[in-house]
Amino acid sequence: MSPAAPRVRVLIADDTPAQREGWRMILAAQPDIDIVGEVGDGARALAVVRREPTDVVLMDLHMPRVNGLAASERITTDGQVRQLGPAPRVVLATALDLDDHVVDAARAGVFAVVYKDLEPDALLSTIRAAARAVDLATAAPTDARPDAGRGRRG
Repeated sequence: MSPAAPRVRVLIADDTPAQREGWRMILAAQPDIDIVGEVGDGARALAVVRREPTDVVLMDLHMPRVNGLAASERITTDGQVRQLGPAPRVVLATALDLDDHVVDAARAGVFAVVYKDLEPDALLSTIRAAARAVDLATAAPTDARPDAGRGRRG
């Protein structure tokens, strides 16, 4: 018997109740995903991840108070969040043009930017990939370079 796959703890953040409901239905049907909460803006998302260990935040880009980009940067760099473990990976979702946001999202520490109407299987794959991603800021250093320990010959 193989060990059970680790559970993925997901926070849903979107200001549209119908969008949150749709994502909740998709995620709740998965045996390996736990929903840690649902919020309607980025400020509340930060508050939840400060108190609930979270692996992935599925977050809308355009929200009131604190938008998804600003919230992503806060979540991925917040010291209080890191006290619970590695910072959650953020999957930022938008209904608008992705190309306008990819560079800013990368600067904010976002794992992926997707369209809101992404097929459920692709959304689930993205969330699971985000949960498995290595947090390079906390990863142990390694000396696995191919040239490690070799002197240069001149």
